[in-house]
Amino acid sequence: MPTAIMSTAVSTDPYLGGSIAHASAAATACLERAGIGPDQVDLLINVGVYRDENMAEPAMSALIQKNVGTNLDYLRSGRAALSFDLMNGACGVLNAVQVAGAFLETGDAEFVLVVSGDAHPSGRPDPAFGYASVGAAILLSRTADAGTGFGRVGTAADDGGTPGVVGYIDLDAVGTLGRERVTVERDADYTDRLVEFAAAEAARYAAEEGIDLSDVLLVASQPTSTFAAELAGRLGIAAPAVVTVRGVDADPHSSALTFAYHQAVSTGQAAAYPQALFVAAGAGLSVACSVYRGAR
Repeated sequence: MPTAIMSTAVSTDPYLGGSIAHASAAATACLERAGIGPDQVDLLINVGVYRDENMAEPAMSALIQKNVGTNLDYLRSGRAALSFDLMNGACGVLNAVQVAGAFLETGDAEFVLVVSGDAHPSGRPDPAFGYASVGAAILLSRTADAGTGFGRVGTAADDGGTPGVVGYIDLDAVGTLGRERVTVERDADYTDRLVEFAAAEAARYAAEEGIDLSDVLLVASQPTSTFAAELAGRLGIAAPAVVTVRGVDADPHSSALTFAYHQAVSTGQAAAYPQALFVAAGAGLSVACSVYRGAR
């Protein structure tokens, strides 16, 4: 049975600061919107990349799970819950959809919560960072309707050049401030290369899946930049069918796809199209695509 979206939510409160707080707030709101209790979630996947205080351990998913209260004591709730981090930048959400689909199809999970959140490790805004301090959550489940839900997730990687974007901690430069510093470097031609690669892969995916690009809503990563508009132009998708995120002043990064789709549903934009084409593209270069049918 296909994997369907039950609900979505985002967190943009500037006073929350950290990625864990944003992801936890979005997750709680997402469950409330769906009418699902935390103890009903079987699997929680965190796809956020930039972490509070540059923590490596424990997994951010475990800290988010604790905040949300997802099956913290399986002896009381009668069911265990698994959580883990899955990091692949902008493509992480669709990778999580792949994983969730496997758990849902085998019956090992009834509800899967995919969360995300990125923030400067200091917890304070930094214009040079380049990513918005926001969080997002998407609740997935199975649907018996074969005409709805996510289709196949297609992925591709271009190993022929530089990754385009690199984030790291320069230990020699930060000294004792390693917990609150991060360096993010972008190639000057990164966006141009990314648009070209993403357009080629999205067009190939659409042809393989028989998707009519004249009747689809484009949900792209980096929806606050020119990326989505340029991608739509190359695919021949008109501007009204492109989601443009408002309310944030930088790239939502790992939250971008969920953030964009949440807004499209909330504003009624998604209701005008029978299907949405999710296209994620980021460092690597890497691209992931999937069609979501039943967007209405």
